[in-house]
Amino acid sequence: KQVEAMKRVLESLNLNIVEMVDENATLDGGDVLFTGREFFVGLSRRTNQRGAEILADTFKDYAVSTVPVHDSLHLKGFCSMAGPNLIAIGSSEAAQKALKTMQQMSDHRYDKLTVPDDAAANCVYLNIPSKGHVLLHRAPEEYPESAKVFEKLKDHMLIPIANTELEKVDGLLTCCAVLINKASEL
Repeated sequence: KQVEAMKRVLESLNLNIVEMVDENATLDGGDVLFTGREFFVGLSRRTNQRGAEILADTFKDYAVSTVPVHDSLHLKGFCSMAGPNLIAIGSSEAAQKALKTMQQMSDHRYDKLTVPDDAAANCVYLNIPSKGHVLLHRAPEEYPESAKVFEKLKDHMLIPIANTELEKVDGLLTCCAVLINKASEL
């Protein structure tokens, strides 16, 4: 039901929809990190190589690199984009190993923002014309040390979000958002 509801919404916005019809392919949104330049796809319990191949076939203009994910449900369980060229990354050994893999696979050099807590590295970056750089990040009462790192981003409008209850069922901030870049029609 959720897939069909989302499909209807995307169709109403006249967006292209690609459906994976290969029964052997799995691709979870939590494993897909789009940097604006390229895709990194986490190979996890919910995403496999065939799913990554279908993504690469769909977005032929972008490089698609796979990253093994260990000790986390998803790639975005320990990293996400925190700005146009900025990857927020957790401090765990698994997160740092994945970052090293991404750096080796990319021709581009991204800035990194390392936070002490892996779950706090999952944030939502928005570039809103009237507001500029906006970053939704985990609240200080949940991850105080990571929040201090985000507070160093002086060119961002920071919006702390409490997410404790959803995190109990593996729901991080990016799990709660579908971002669509579509001009509004007035």
